[in-house]
Amino acid sequence: MHTQDLLAADTGMGAVTLRVANLDRMIGYYREGVRLSLLSNEGGVAVLGRGATPIVVLEHAPSMQHAGPHDAGLFHTAILFDTKADLAAALYSVATKYPQTFTGSADHLVSNAFYFTDPEGNGVELYWDRDRTEWSWTHGMVDMDTKYVDPNEFLRENLTSAALDGAAVAPGRVGHVHLSVGDVATAKEFYVDRLGFATTAGWGEALFVSAGGYHHHMAMNTWNSRGAGRRQLALGLGLVRIEVPAADDLGALVARMHDTGVQTADDGRTVAFEDPWANRIEVTAPGRG
Repeated sequence: MHTQDLLAADTGMGAVTLRVANLDRMIGYYREGVRLSLLSNEGGVAVLGRGATPIVVLEHAPSMQHAGPHDAGLFHTAILFDTKADLAAALYSVATKYPQTFTGSADHLVSNAFYFTDPEGNGVELYWDRDRTEWSWTHGMVDMDTKYVDPNEFLRENLTSAALDGAAVAPGRVGHVHLSVGDVATAKEFYVDRLGFATTAGWGEALFVSAGGYHHHMAMNTWNSRGAGRRQLALGLGLVRIEVPAADDLGALVARMHDTGVQTADDGRTVAFEDPWANRIEVTAPGRG
């Protein structure tokens, strides 16, 4: 793949929008549990984040139904913390206030991760990255694994009162977004060959892709959704946001999508399109519009 066919190296992920049935309950989970700050709440839309960075946008949609358990959609939103202490503070908060939502933990070699399911069934990952100098690559693929991490030991070693006091304002952002899709080959064709991510790992029924040599900005798996078709309008994932560093990068993306037959909508600020499972993607660049 030529450089011009790839997303810019400084590409990152923006806030993930979730359609929710019970807005107050979901605000409570992400604010009191995950320890995000409520940045705004008006017109049935609540934005939560860390510092001034939006991470989750909750859209009240009480008339919608939940998607089926094997439909395509969100597998998890992964929130990246700058330090182990910040991660430990968030882990402690959600595990003590919403212990029934904890689903597991892992050392992925590149990161430490803790997994939850929010009150409406959306997956949540809280994680911290090891320094890139500690990552290993083999034939262009990053080495990742899934090793057990004892969450109580992690808390004993990393939880500090300072991090607990500042958990809602310390830096944090969406590090990656993991989707449930119908098949991996189609996901690769769309997210790599058309959108411009590079493949960084593949585990059987899962694909990991990134820009700029990150371990992954997005992932797609068929663990619960093999064979799934296009999504119907339902609760759950509403929007995935990707942020490219400059307007020229967005222009290159639009040209690439056009050349590969992907329909896009451009309102002057964002470029929007759907993946093969009707997951909506919006791409933005600073200063555009």
